[in-house]
Amino acid sequence: MIIDFHNHFYPEAYLDELKRRKGYASVERDQQGRLLIHYAGDYNIVVGPHVDPEDRLKAMDRYGVDMQVLTLTTPGVEREEPGRGTELAELANDGFSQIIDKYPDRFTALATLPLQEPNTAAAELDRAVRECGLRGATLFSNVNGEPLDSERFLPVYEKAVELDVPLFIHPTSPINQAAMDIYRLVPILGFGVDTTLAVLRFVFSGIMERLPRLKLVASHLGGVFPHLRGRIDRGFQAYPECRTNISELPTHYLRQIWMDSICYDLNVLMSAYRFSGPEKIMLGSDFPHQISDLEKAVQRIRELDISEDEKQKILGGNAVKLLKL
Repeated sequence: MIIDFHNHFYPEAYLDELKRRKGYASVERDQQGRLLIHYAGDYNIVVGPHVDPEDRLKAMDRYGVDMQVLTLTTPGVEREEPGRGTELAELANDGFSQIIDKYPDRFTALATLPLQEPNTAAAELDRAVRECGLRGATLFSNVNGEPLDSERFLPVYEKAVELDVPLFIHPTSPINQAAMDIYRLVPILGFGVDTTLAVLRFVFSGIMERLPRLKLVASHLGGVFPHLRGRIDRGFQAYPECRTNISELPTHYLRQIWMDSICYDLNVLMSAYRFSGPEKIMLGSDFPHQISDLEKAVQRIRELDISEDEKQKILGGNAVKLLKL
């Protein structure tokens, strides 16, 4: 089975609420009549497969994808006022559950969490998994500028360990996006940087050592941390500050993190493969965003100079195990 781990969908009730009332996210039509969702630093153009499962299934069939793991995309709900964030998370997760019930062989999903209220987020994760049938949750890479390694968020991570479900780190507007507000540098550069910042703080803060059963997935082939691996380990050896909370080299923990395959380049993908091995990479497409790679995602894995068994792990086997499908 070929499983696309990284793609995005707007459940109907969630999108209707964004249209009804403006918050951190705002919805409008451009001069071409396209629906846009705006937030600080970026925007998304809503197209058919963002909202219509049947449109999505046609594209999946065209490019050989059997199942997708649906997730909400930016801007998420964590930057909204707390009550509204909780309401939007519930609407999104209930919407995902309805789609899974209708198309059980084609879709599963990860929950959206109101991380601005960590205890509420932990409770919503529990509800989404136990009652809605979702397989884990998405963490956006910072919460209103607060890093994910903040002690406030530990209840969410402890709940994920209790439920034995993965948390998918997806970027949002970076903690520091100065000089990224033109040329679409937030999604091009800022997303990878903020994902990596979140991952490294998980490592150096000691959260991964304290919670060894925590399952993390880093989007977009890990951001940039696979390519900084030598510098990261050398920093641990050189700087006493890096050794305060962890007992092993940082790459010991980094190799425990899953990542999706979105990078658009075979050589970059092979570099990450050489670092993490075939068990920690899963197919991803970022469908149906403007920057989607669905058309080439599966073929790119098939063209890798690795064994057929390893290709099958990346194309679907790893996701089956991680998500217990």
